[in-house]
Amino acid sequence: MSSLLKLSSGIDRLNKGVGKVTTWLILIVTIISAANAIVRKTFNVSSNGLLEIQWYLFAAVFLLGAGYGFLKNSHVRIDFVSGMLSARTRNWIDVGGIVLALFPFCFLCIYLSWPLFVQAFNTGEMSSNAGGLIRWPVYALVPLGFGLLMLQGVSELIKRLSFLTGVGEDPLSSEETMSDEEKELLELEKIAQQAQGAR
Repeated sequence: MSSLLKLSSGIDRLNKGVGKVTTWLILIVTIISAANAIVRKTFNVSSNGLLEIQWYLFAAVFLLGAGYGFLKNSHVRIDFVSGMLSARTRNWIDVGGIVLALFPFCFLCIYLSWPLFVQAFNTGEMSSNAGGLIRWPVYALVPLGFGLLMLQGVSELIKRLSFLTGVGEDPLSSEETMSDEEKELLELEKIAQQAQGAR
């Protein structure tokens, strides 16, 4: 299990690095979008290339950041229901979700998008808009993004199985993976306990 946990840690580092890059992409796309709007309104000049790079980068943020989102436990959960379940039950539900839903979905998306990327790369497919960009980089984001999400699924599966076998800690209770609401609730519980201790 220790070698699997090392693999998990390596995948986590990879997606943390990609997550940091995507945060910079948000800044870049915001600057490009603002500059494009200012130039268009001020000088009545526009560029299809600049318009297209906006949605290329926007797609990159969401597709490449999906694995990082899973690492940080920021995907949607029904916290009201999961909060009433034991830690073992929550982790078993995640194991089932990763194996039965996440892996097949990621595999299907990679399987279907890969030929589109290869075809666009081989043909040098260009945007049909004048001054538009080459298409294969944006097609490559789909299999790459789902590949990173699937890799993070492997990491999360290892962490959950580690907890369920008694080797590791609960990956759903660590502060790093808690949502903001869960952190606030934990802080309020600590304050309430301190107040009771002071009495």
